[in-house]
Amino acid sequence: MRVVFRPGAATTATAGEAERLGLRRLLVVSGTHGAEVAQAVADSLGPACAGLHTGARMHVPVEVADRAVEVARAAGADGCVAVGGGSAIGLGKAIALRTGLPLIAVPSTYSGSEATPVWGLTEHGAKRTGRDPSVLPRSIVYDPELTLSLPVPLSVTSGVNAIAHAVEALYAPDTSPLIALTAQEGVRAMAGALPRLAADPRDLDARGRALCGAWLCGSCLGATTMGLHHKLCHVLGGTFGLPHAETHTVVLPYALAYNAPAAPEAAAAVARALGAAEAPTALWRLAGDLGAPRSLAELGLKETDLPVAAAQAAGQAYPNPREVTEDGVLVLLRAAYEGGPPRQ
Repeated sequence: MRVVFRPGAATTATAGEAERLGLRRLLVVSGTHGAEVAQAVADSLGPACAGLHTGARMHVPVEVADRAVEVARAAGADGCVAVGGGSAIGLGKAIALRTGLPLIAVPSTYSGSEATPVWGLTEHGAKRTGRDPSVLPRSIVYDPELTLSLPVPLSVTSGVNAIAHAVEALYAPDTSPLIALTAQEGVRAMAGALPRLAADPRDLDARGRALCGAWLCGSCLGATTMGLHHKLCHVLGGTFGLPHAETHTVVLPYALAYNAPAAPEAAAAVARALGAAEAPTALWRLAGDLGAPRSLAELGLKETDLPVAAAQAAGQAYPNPREVTEDGVLVLLRAAYEGGPPRQ
């Protein structure tokens, strides 16, 4: 993967990245909310732009992916440029997975998904994910100016979503000392940037620091196997339609509190990166103090949904430092539903 990082890069560097890859017919994809920026990127490509498709949706429903693949094939595209947040980049990955077309990512949020070979699709109320080298972007174009208009609430939840990747990487079964260093620096960078950009959304340096944190945290996600936190968020998003970044933000402190007794070194590393004595509460305070939602109830989950979600999350096989039981997950979810300070 090649990374370009500078203000203004979205419209000044994307065409050069396409040319470097030998691409001459690029389909630009985005969501409807990011269509204006995507149009500017498409215009910067000149005759190399084969079209603009603004159909990206959260959690990448399979029918949305099918339609985008049809559009790419009808346009005779030889590559794809995904402009926007996780939904747009997720759709670009779905196109790459189905067609083998090379992908260029131009992220406008801090989720970090652009730095991973992980794809996700939602079908019949269930979200499934996988890993494939074909979905890893060939180039990432980071432009801090592109995130200046990102509302503070979404900036915060997007940033905490990225932090979640680093947290789970610290106790993943395939972690390493290098990944641990990357994860801690990712948490430190993002946690330092979010209060600054919340205080001044036009702070370009803070926006750039957050993008650095996004890349570091996303790289951790791409290099390790995620555990209970991510599986829970996939269930809550895929089955109950909860918003992606906000769900990660609410669940993370409680998932870490659940796992901390079985992964004390990882929890201590997160605490050091946050400059705090205790990590779960520090994450809860960081998000809440910046105005992020603190409870699953705020996101629209019903109390009657909790046992269903717990059963689904406990019924899947995945590595986690602490044994995943239906009763244990239900306690975790109930705490996240209520939104009070996490308890280990």
